[in-house]
Amino acid sequence: MQTMSQHLAQRLKGLRTELGWSLDVAARETGVSKAMLGQIERGESSPTVATLWKIATGFRVSFSSFIEATPEPVRETLHRVADEIRQQPAGEGMLVAPLFPFEPVIGFELFELTLLPGYQRESEPHAPGVTEHVIVIAGEMELLVEGRWHRLGNGEAMRFAADRPHGYRNLGKQPARFHNLIHYPPS
Repeated sequence: MQTMSQHLAQRLKGLRTELGWSLDVAARETGVSKAMLGQIERGESSPTVATLWKIATGFRVSFSSFIEATPEPVRETLHRVADEIRQQPAGEGMLVAPLFPFEPVIGFELFELTLLPGYQRESEPHAPGVTEHVIVIAGEMELLVEGRWHRLGNGEAMRFAADRPHGYRNLGKQPARFHNLIHYPPS
């Protein structure tokens, strides 16, 4: 089985080749340094979630496509267990379980995300038209939308335009777990 680092390296190099982009062009489009992109392609670096988002946005592809291969179009029931697929990219304070990776025919990806106590991440805007749907399933968290932090507790949800700056944080003493459905407009 391929590790996340190996998959990420192959995916990044494959996208660059497909688009005919040099490392310089990829760095300009993603806002990630040429050196860092080279390290990722060689499997020498484990990028943070924020860096992965920058790369996905720059290449105009889904975030989940860097975590695991895009599944074949689903014609049958698909059963996934978050405990079996949960990962902690770059050892930072967010755990990621790609419950349903992006499929073009469906137009969205669904994650279970866990914010460890004290974790905060502010995200740059995603591609135009991208929306996020956050549903808290355990604990409490705060969501930065339109320049203001909103407290969300268990069972609360918020939808917002993710093509603007936004963020996530957990100021509490317990992990906060939520589902995040990210919808991409048809290209």
